[in-house]
Amino acid sequence: MARTDDDTWDLGNGVGATATGVAVGRALASRAPQPLINDPFAEPLVRAVGVEFFSRIASGELDPAAVDDNGDFGMLRMADMMGIRTRFFDDFFVTAAAAGVRQAVILASGLDARAYRLPWPDGTTVYEIDQARVIEFKSATLADLGAHPTADRRAVPVDLRHDWPAALRTAGLDPAKPTAWSAEGLMPFLPPESQDRLLDNITELSAPGSQLATENLRGAGDAVQTMADRIRAVTEQWRERGFDIEMTDLWYAGERNDVVEYLRSHGWQTSATAVPELAANYGLSLPPRPGNEETMSALQYVTATRN
Repeated sequence: MARTDDDTWDLGNGVGATATGVAVGRALASRAPQPLINDPFAEPLVRAVGVEFFSRIASGELDPAAVDDNGDFGMLRMADMMGIRTRFFDDFFVTAAAAGVRQAVILASGLDARAYRLPWPDGTTVYEIDQARVIEFKSATLADLGAHPTADRRAVPVDLRHDWPAALRTAGLDPAKPTAWSAEGLMPFLPPESQDRLLDNITELSAPGSQLATENLRGAGDAVQTMADRIRAVTEQWRERGFDIEMTDLWYAGERNDVVEYLRSHGWQTSATAVPELAANYGLSLPPRPGNEETMSALQYVTATRN
């Protein structure tokens, strides 16, 4: 289903289903022989969403190697990719907290459980922004599991297409103090102009010393379209196993600003690491599948510090 300017979702359809799919990847990564992460909430959150295909994979009932051709966007490779991605953002927040940052904002938080599983220092406030139905579901499910936040968690139920900076201020964010921001797995789901507006809003709310972790797709227009095409092909294979969610046409292709260059031009010091290099830093060998070399090297993980 094609995106519209006023579309909404829950965790079992559309954009929301991608958040559940990411949680599947975190569940698989947590069970790896030498796991990069430990997310004990990923599997129970996926099961609570109730998408049978995702639940069977997250629980280990269905072997991920059996559900697709295991390409760079297949279920088996997703375990590696989500392990790398999750570890990157985990390390970012831990490092920012060690540097004294006591405000953290998780944009489009989905089923992210960092407010419950990271060792936040005393006095840290974690703001989670997402659509109201997503926030309500996760909060209720984690409460039912007996989970307790390890920081002062403040849910901010607002669509990123609306005035989320005002909602964030109302929830207590102090723009005069440094903030650690994450925009994880978010940029391809935003139109190019919305990506710029998001980064502008983050910049406006960021005191000197604030930090940001996000992703960048070099040659973004072509890269986003390639990613969408390959995920579409993989989900068609999943349908043979009973997957019945429409997950096509969720990404916005077309030319957009390079995130690294845009941030540099707006007062941020930046560092970018491509996926293969980041994997090597974590002791993993992640060679791209034949024909996918450019896509793998195009995806970068970015950290930035506000001057």
